[in-house]
Amino acid sequence: MFTRLREDIATIRERDPAARSAWEVLTCYPGLHALVLHRFAHACWQARRRWFARFVSQMARFMTGIEIHPGATVGRRGLADHGMGVVIGETAQIGDDCTIYQGVTLGGTSLTRGAKRHPTLERGVIVGAGAKVLGGFTVGADAKIGSNAVVTKPVPAGGTAVGNPARIIVPAASGAAASVLAKAAAANGRASAALDFATADRAASNNGAARAKPASSRASAAPSAHTASGRMQTIPCCSPFTG
Repeated sequence: MFTRLREDIATIRERDPAARSAWEVLTCYPGLHALVLHRFAHACWQARRRWFARFVSQMARFMTGIEIHPGATVGRRGLADHGMGVVIGETAQIGDDCTIYQGVTLGGTSLTRGAKRHPTLERGVIVGAGAKVLGGFTVGADAKIGSNAVVTKPVPAGGTAVGNPARIIVPAASGAAASVLAKAAAANGRASAALDFATADRAASNNGAARAKPASSRASAAPSAHTASGRMQTIPCCSPFTG
């Protein structure tokens, strides 16, 4: 328990430049208080002490302004910065090293009891102030959700969701992945060029054959005309030497 508490304090001091001392974090940060009380409420929930778990979560809500259902799963080194107005639903799952700002809702769009109604945040996700993430889908690792965004569909790892309704921005590949893609593109370009050359060569051959064909057609048409003229009947003429 105290190991996790020291880890949480160190995480807040690392990510929040306003945190000046461990004592200040321990006594004045509602996000830390909400996390500690949620761990206790979650343990009660798993032990099937459901009413008491809900009571503890309501006390934490009264004290901190942060409502985390005791059934939700919260990973390590999480940060609820400021935290006022944060609501996290029963089936939500939050991975390690996630950061959630004030006014965020991890809510559901289904009323089906026992279903996965709330989102899953993978490792390192950042959710901006006032964002609403609604539904039982997954937000990929290291993704970012902009302030006041309304997200109702999955966000890929490393992506960014902004706007209402949210549009998904996927970052361009970088590093080794970009090098591999560039090599593949170059190889595809060479193959395409070879294919285009072969196609052009075949097209040129076909055009040459097409030009030769009319000439031969004309050549064959001439004897036909001659033959046709040969078959024409000769009209006899009166000769002055014949009677």
